[in-house]
Amino acid sequence: MDGNMISNLIQIKEQELAARKKIVLRCCMAAGCMSLDAKGVREQLEKAVAEAGLQNEVEVRGVGCMRLCCEGPLVAADPQNTLNIKVTTKNAPSIIAALRDGKTEVSRTDPNSSFFTKQLSIVLANSGVINPERIESYIAADGYHALHEVLHEMTPREAVEALVKSGLRGRGGAGFPTGLKWGTVAKSPGAKKYVICNADEGDPGAFMDRSVLESDPHAVLEGMAIAAYAVGADQGFIYVRAEYPLAIARLQIAIKQAKQLGLLGSGIFESPFNFNVDIRIGAGAFVCGEETALMASVEGKRGTPRPRPPFPAESGLWGSPTLINNVETFANVPPIYRNGADWFAGIGTEKSKGTKVFALAGKIRNTGLIEVPMGTPLRVIVEDMGGGAPDGGKIKAIQTGGPSGGCIPAQYLDTPVDYESLGKLGSIMGSGGMIVMDDTTNMVEIARFFMEFCMDESCGKCVPCRAGTVQMHHLLNNIANRRATARDLAKLEELCDMVKHTSLCGLGQTAPNPVLSTLRFFRNEYEELLQPDPFGPPSNGEVKKQTAAMH
Repeated sequence: MDGNMISNLIQIKEQELAARKKIVLRCCMAAGCMSLDAKGVREQLEKAVAEAGLQNEVEVRGVGCMRLCCEGPLVAADPQNTLNIKVTTKNAPSIIAALRDGKTEVSRTDPNSSFFTKQLSIVLANSGVINPERIESYIAADGYHALHEVLHEMTPREAVEALVKSGLRGRGGAGFPTGLKWGTVAKSPGAKKYVICNADEGDPGAFMDRSVLESDPHAVLEGMAIAAYAVGADQGFIYVRAEYPLAIARLQIAIKQAKQLGLLGSGIFESPFNFNVDIRIGAGAFVCGEETALMASVEGKRGTPRPRPPFPAESGLWGSPTLINNVETFANVPPIYRNGADWFAGIGTEKSKGTKVFALAGKIRNTGLIEVPMGTPLRVIVEDMGGGAPDGGKIKAIQTGGPSGGCIPAQYLDTPVDYESLGKLGSIMGSGGMIVMDDTTNMVEIARFFMEFCMDESCGKCVPCRAGTVQMHHLLNNIANRRATARDLAKLEELCDMVKHTSLCGLGQTAPNPVLSTLRFFRNEYEELLQPDPFGPPSNGEVKKQTAAMH
């Protein structure tokens, strides 16, 4: 980028806005819609535009996730404010006919329904709007302006202080204060420091990070660059699952474009700041979502956790201070610096600021991606936005936090979604998976499913997780198949306690959560499957003795 970089950035924005056509057809090109031939839909739309002679009036734009995934492929028309659902290669041309003469055969949904109007978009502000494969589209949405402002108007210390003031907490699961983590890395001595984006999204039913990378990859790159400046790093890595080929491809395009415009590399925005980003592709191990296992994998070693301390902020990648945040956390960073820390701190609750992105899935009418202010009641998400259970069913429970989370019964639907409130019910925020269950769901089966997942994904490094998850799964199998007694149920509870308090990393420590939460709220479903014990109910001493003998 020659000359004054910010002037060129403004020029790119002006040119992009000036080139926009009278009508824009936004065609979802995220993974969900792509699996339903969204590429073919886009091609047919472009063909129909050409045949109608509307090339100078209509733009067909490939965009990222448009959120209502259950109704894909999706095509929106601006400024008509229409959203066409279940578009196929056969009926796509009728959208163009509708623009020309007002007739259409394509089904539509209401873009003003609760699913959309009750969302507040910060992380997903550009999702489904910009073309994720064109950096100019991101710049036209004020992309990279926050990075310029930080580099030229803030010291690294001021950048950290602004993030602390915003109240942003890590969106990867535990909700650790992001500004505090940045500050620790910034203060840690080291000639070399690293920034890592954790995109190893492995929770069943979760697709938040994937959608952000597919829809707005430059927001993550800009957030990483701001973080690197604040903590004193010059090298970044994005650790992304191999199962996300579209996200990887768009990240590669975004990194190349940013380098070409001088927004990554050396002397960014004519400053002394240098920052490069490389992609590391994970082989699909769930445990590599744990930060110490992730770093081992980046180093080329087997992805297994290590004890902490030392924490990564002090001794991380190759022994250097390392900042690790997940995709959603980094995507929050540019808007915070564009709009101000006070703006972000004014959204959400006292202890949980901003918004949270959720992948809404399971037994619910409207499945897809949502972003809501922290503190939004579960009922609003599940009933108003999600439309409730399908086929006249009733909501039975909501599972949050993936295999590390818990099942919240319908009686707690008025619970606000924030870190503290979910924790009181034995669940966690997690990275944002939200699976809804209706009254046909067997909660013992749910616990067994998640335990099988944790058992299979255990790295095997520590005995409590390696052996404990196997034994818990065995007991759950026996209970589900009516081969267990009250003695076995007591043994299961003892094992949950042991694995939770003695495992090395977060995977093992939280593996019992789905079992514990279902036992807490749906114990009757376990007890209904138990057989009479010929020796009578076990005593606490017997259970402890039996549990110890198993190890």
